[in-house]
Amino acid sequence: MLRLAPLVLLFAVHLYGFIDCLSADEHKVRTLSKPAWMVALLIPVLGALGWFTVGRPREDAAVRPRTRFVAPDDDPEFLASLSKSNQEHEDMLKRWEEDLKHPEQDLRGGDDPEPDSRPKD
Repeated sequence: MLRLAPLVLLFAVHLYGFIDCLSADEHKVRTLSKPAWMVALLIPVLGALGWFTVGRPREDAAVRPRTRFVAPDDDPEFLASLSKSNQEHEDMLKRWEEDLKHPEQDLRGGDDPEPDSRPKD
């Protein structure tokens, strides 16, 4: 019975590594892709040893998960910067229009009669 204990222990470690690889998030697996680790785990001792040393995802609390955005319009920060930028442009255009109105009134000589009531030549 004692001769079987190391084999049972190796089988248990191998089985645990295989199940751990199956349940791991594919984006967090290190070194190789998840399917490659599944194939590597078919090698009895080396596969499980490799999985636990260099393949298993780290459970560091300091590492925050990455958020992957597919397109810029999926990023809320980008959308907020666009609306802020758009408002700044609108304000700039309003100031520009106001600045352009004042010289026009100065050239006309103050209050100008309505354009329809001008004398025709």
